[in-house]
Amino acid sequence: MKIVYMGTPDFSVPVLQNLINDPAYDVVCVVTQPDRPKGRKQKLTASPVKVLAEQYDIPVLQPEKVRKPEAVAAILAYAPDLLVTAAYGQILPQSLLDGPRLGCINVHASLLPSYRGAAPIQQAIIDGQKESGVTIMYMVKKLDAGDILSQIRVPITDEDTFGSLHDKLSAAGSELLMKTLPELEQGRLHPVVQDEDLATFAPSIKHEDEKIDWNRPADEIRNLIRGLNPFPGAFTYFEGNVFKIFSALSSDVKREGTPGLLVRTDDDRLLAAAGDGRWLEIKKCQPAGKKRMGAADFLRGRELKPGTVLGNRE
Repeated sequence: MKIVYMGTPDFSVPVLQNLINDPAYDVVCVVTQPDRPKGRKQKLTASPVKVLAEQYDIPVLQPEKVRKPEAVAAILAYAPDLLVTAAYGQILPQSLLDGPRLGCINVHASLLPSYRGAAPIQQAIIDGQKESGVTIMYMVKKLDAGDILSQIRVPITDEDTFGSLHDKLSAAGSELLMKTLPELEQGRLHPVVQDEDLATFAPSIKHEDEKIDWNRPADEIRNLIRGLNPFPGAFTYFEGNVFKIFSALSSDVKREGTPGLLVRTDDDRLLAAAGDGRWLEIKKCQPAGKKRMGAADFLRGRELKPGTVLGNRE
């Protein structure tokens, strides 16, 4: 089976690797996003999927806009039997969806119709869900709305972060695809239409979504921190500067406190008050201009002013 594979970030890499490893499939072309500036020096950097494809001498296309006729023509020139996408990052035009003999399928990191969109992994954790999963479905022009071919469920533990759940779902998705492809090729699958009434959405995380509201309950704040770890990080303000928090635990401390009040306990723990009267123990943080550090390193040699409240920009 000739496959054109479309993907960009780390999530997409295990899926591509499994396709490459299986002699039943011939990945004739990889389509990924253009190289982008990255890091402090803004060095032009290839996507993880491009890096892997080049290791195996697979042709790579990087159209700025895949909907342009010349991009569609370049992809279909490889005459794929199937087009597989996983976190590619652009909406495909109908002219491309109609091209391959077996259609176009997508590996999506949620149990559709829940969490359609760009940030399903982060949003599931932020919402406090106990379960996520991966769906493989036919692609249609409407966002993540195609008929479902297969699904796998993956539990979300209380310790999971965006990073750990991302890796679990990427591995689960790559395995699910390899089980689904033979069934698809042999016509043994029975696609299931998504129930539009059950659809929920997980759009891209915006900067304002990353800000901690200390008036929220402790569990909701902790879920936000987990859902944005290891990047981009949930943030607040400390002494007027951005202060990111990457790990926090619910504390057993019983004391009064204005939401956002930051205190140092007698046993050198760093606590912040939430809006429901509970406290969060900050474990890992990043003050402005510094590297990520544990709470003990943050407190070392530092005197917290009485009444310090996180979230104040002044």
